[in-house]
Amino acid sequence: MTSVETAHIEPEPSGVAQSGIAVEHVGRSFGEVHAVRDASFIAEPGTVTGLIGPNGSGKTTLMLMLASLLKPDVGSIRISGHDPVTETAAVRARLGWMPDVLGSWSSLSVRDTLIYTARMYAMDKSAAAARAAELITLVDLPELADSPTRVLSRGQKQRLSLARALVHEPDVLLLDEPASGLDPVARADLRILVRRLASEGKTLLVSSHVLSELDEMADGAVYISKGVTASAEALARSRASARPWRIRSSDVVALRAALVADGIDEDAIATDRTELLVALEGEAAASALLARLVGAGVAISTFAPAVGDLEHTFIDLSAEDSK
Repeated sequence: MTSVETAHIEPEPSGVAQSGIAVEHVGRSFGEVHAVRDASFIAEPGTVTGLIGPNGSGKTTLMLMLASLLKPDVGSIRISGHDPVTETAAVRARLGWMPDVLGSWSSLSVRDTLIYTARMYAMDKSAAAARAAELITLVDLPELADSPTRVLSRGQKQRLSLARALVHEPDVLLLDEPASGLDPVARADLRILVRRLASEGKTLLVSSHVLSELDEMADGAVYISKGVTASAEALARSRASARPWRIRSSDVVALRAALVADGIDEDAIATDRTELLVALEGEAAASALLARLVGAGVAISTFAPAVGDLEHTFIDLSAEDSK
């Protein structure tokens, strides 16, 4: 992905979404601790929305409220048009929830775990067995299908957890750290699966600290800090702020000279192994600089942001919060 847009923030009070996820001015406290103060966003069907923020920002509490496991103190939530508080059964029928850590019945096999999960959603025995077989293939656990879940690695348990979230073919998926414990191949497979689910019209909200993973799978992002989702204005400022770009050339000396000749202070040019780093404000400025370097005859082999869009947003807004 070359650019990640922010999710639609602050829905209008009169326009509650009838599909996807709609969160409007939600808050939740635990005694004197205000875990979520004011969260508002919309995640549309057919999209993957990243949920990002520092530790203690309120992400988990927000996810638990979306999953109908915590009641908001204030504000409203709609999952596929339904209220998790007053229409809990309807929400759970349409929602797939994959928490960061989901326990399993250690003596049950992978297959039986999925069958029993399907049976909890009122599937008959034959439909449950067929769905379990389908999901075992989907999350690549066929060799362990009839092994007890206690033998699974952390990454394999994550795959089983994802399969359990998908068992009833939900419209909305909440995934909390889904890539945790996965090896590089499994991470790539997860990205493909997440994008496939979105292409089928599902709404996916993915919380993760692995921002490079989110950059490659998300269409938009919601940033939360100190229990408050960032405003559209703050996100726009972040997107426009300067960030480092990585430039590589077969002739580093000529590249550095060209950058200085272009008006960039030599002290502002950092060296990282065989590449130079220069802070630029936005893709338009980067494109213009690249064109001038090529026009000056400098051989450029790499010209790309040093950090992804979501990581840049995370760092920039975190710095703003700390002021």
